[in-house]
Parts: sequence; C-alpha cells; structure tokens
Amino acid sequence: MDLNAALIVTGSVFLWGALSARLQRADLTAPIVFVAIGALLTLLGVVDTPEETEGLKLLVEVTLVWVLFSDAARVPVRELRDAPGHYVRLLAVGLPLTVLAGWGLAWVMFPAAGAWVALLVAAALAPTDAALGIPVVTNPVVPERVRRLITVESGLNDGIATPVVMLAIAAVAAEEGFAGSLKPGTALVSLLGGVLVGGLVGLGGGGTLRWTRRYGWATEDLTGVAVLALALVAYLAALVLDVNGFVAAFCGGLAFGAAAGRRGPSELVFVEQSAWLVSLLVWLAFGAVVGPIILERATPMMAVYAVLSLTVIRMAPVALACLGAGFDRSTVLFIGWFGPRGLATLVFALLALEDLGPTVDQAVAVIGLTVLLSVVAHGLTAAPLAARYGRDHAATPSG
Repeated sequence: MDLNAALIVTGSVFLWGALSARLQRADLTAPIVFVAIGALLTLLGVVDTPEETEGLKLLVEVTLVWVLFSDAARVPVRELRDAPGHYVRLLAVGLPLTVLAGWGLAWVMFPAAGAWVALLVAAALAPTDAALGIPVVTNPVVPERVRRLITVESGLNDGIATPVVMLAIAAVAAEEGFAGSLKPGTALVSLLGGVLVGGLVGLGGGGTLRWTRRYGWATEDLTGVAVLALALVAYLAALVLDVNGFVAAFCGGLAFGAAAGRRGPSELVFVEQSAWLVSLLVWLAFGAVVGPIILERATPMMAVYAVLSLTVIRMAPVALACLGAGFDRSTVLFIGWFGPRGLATLVFALLALEDLGPTVDQAVAVIGLTVLLSVVAHGLTAAPLAARYGRDHAATPSG
C-alpha cells in the first residue's frame, strides 16, 4: 500500500468516526461503507490485488484475537449459569445443526471441492456477528431478553466455530501436501492445548488485575491497555507452546471475564475500540482482496448457496433449537433472520486464503459472496425490522 492509499484509508476511518451516527441513520453500516471503499480502491488501481495478501495476515490474526477475547469476556457468565436454557439451545443445538446442514449442502453443491473444503465453508459461515445488526441489539423497543440472546449467541459462536475452521484448514493443507501442515489428529491436540493455555492466562491475568486494583497498584488509565496486551499474551503464549492461539484467545477471554470482577467490563472498552478500528481495515481489505476473487469465481450456484446459508441453513436449525422454548413464531423468525455473517467469517476466509492460497479460491468466493449479501441485507433491514418487531411485542416485553 502506497502513501496515497494510506491517506485514503486513514481519512476514511476519521470521516466514519465523525459521521457515523448520521450514516447509520441512513442504514449505512461500517461494513457496507468500508467494503465499498476497498472495492473502489481496487477498481481505481490504488492497490494491487490479490498479490498483496501477505501483509494482511498479521492484521487479520490480531483482529481475530481481539474480537474473540473481547466477545468471550463480555459474556455474562453469571446469567448463563442462572438461566442457561435458551443460550444452550442456540449454541449446543442450533450451531452444530447449522454447521452440519451447511457442510452437507456445500458438499452436494460443490462436490469437486471435497469434504474438508465443504466443512471449511460451513464452519466459517456458521458464526453470527451482532455488529452487523447494531439497531437490533441496541434498540430498546426490542425485548431485552431477545437482544441479550442474540448478543450472547454472537459473542460465543465464533469461538465455538474456530476449532472446526482450524481443523478444516489443517485437513485441507494435509490433503494438498502443504509443507508444515498439521494432520487433523495433531490439530485436535493443538486445539485442546489452546483451551488450557488460554484458560490459565485469562484466569491469571484477570485475578492479577483484580488484586492490583484492590491495593491501588493499577492506574485506571492503563488497565485497558493491560487487558489489550493480555489478549495477545494468550495468543502468543499458545504459539510459543505450539498450540492453537485463536482458541487460546477465546478461552482467555472467557476466563478473564470470570476472574476480573465487576470492573472487568469497563476494562474491555479499550480492547473493543481497538478491535473495532482494525475490523474497519479488515472490511476494507475484504472489498479490495476478496472482491476480485468473487467477481472472477462467482457462479449462480454460489449465489444460491449464499442465499440458502442466510435463510434456510440458519433459520431452520434455530427453529428446531427453539422448540419448546416458549417463543412465538415471530420471535423465532426474528432471531433466525438476525444471524448476520460478519467479521469472524471474513477473517476465517482471509486466513484460509493466506494459508492455502488458490486451493480455496472457490471456498473463499462462496464465503465472501455470502458475507457481502449479509452486509447489505442485514445492514438495510436491521433498523426497520427491529422497530416493527418491537412495536408488535410492546405489550409482551418478555419476547
């Protein structure tokens, strides 16, 4: 990226921050805006793609680490312990069914790609991103229970899907004979090691900050920076020990949230702001790097899969998971529809592209096309559907 491109990118970030409320009222979310900017930079020849993907790997990895850590740390563990039923339904029933349905459909529709690539597509598209539907999770007219359910699901399902994505990438690499690739069995051991490392780092870090705050050893201005570094410590410690860093970041966030005490959520603000900044750059990279791949490789069959992924593959498992949960039909449809595919899915696609190259161009095109449709469809429908749903359920705020 030359100075002209850097100037455009940094200027765009500033203008987004200055005009974000105005743009959001016009249903222009950050992903929509920055994907468009990235695509425009490519069309104007300001950046060259896809040859310039190597520099993206560090950005993509750091983004995923901070997102996984902060999402997990924000999960209200006490509430999950007190009333776990609805969350367990979506995460332990709905999410696996979504992966299985997406895997089977991808394998049938794209048989030449193979079973592991089909699993990569399905697992990468399973996580949801509440950030693409901010008007849904922040609109007070939507019953709080529904908003929290969507938020918690989004915060946890990317971390749960990460091991499956990493396993699929390792299997494809081994199948293709890539140097240094892990066999699926070794990858599974690496994932379990990541759970252990992340848990120990998160518990240790959260407990340490809680103790230093109690005795006045930590300044309020720097605790957020410490937590930002702690997320990277979990990731890097896992890499040093040759286990999965992304799983470590997610489990580290869960452990930190449980150990940090009441001040933990306020200390996550800096991590979330940093993650938001780098996520804007990832969305821009998506428009610049994955956009040309979509244009070159997209087929009508991919478009069909993308539409089915956003509708039937997501909504049918949610409906099955919600059987007997006490939700009315409109609530089930509302929760099912607002499962946008966002940053985690995009990062998985870019990681697969970095690690596997042209081998997964078709998979990246399918994933990218689905995310692109989701960015537009969920971004444009979030505010009006949330308002309508809230009005219809005003008399029954429990959802």
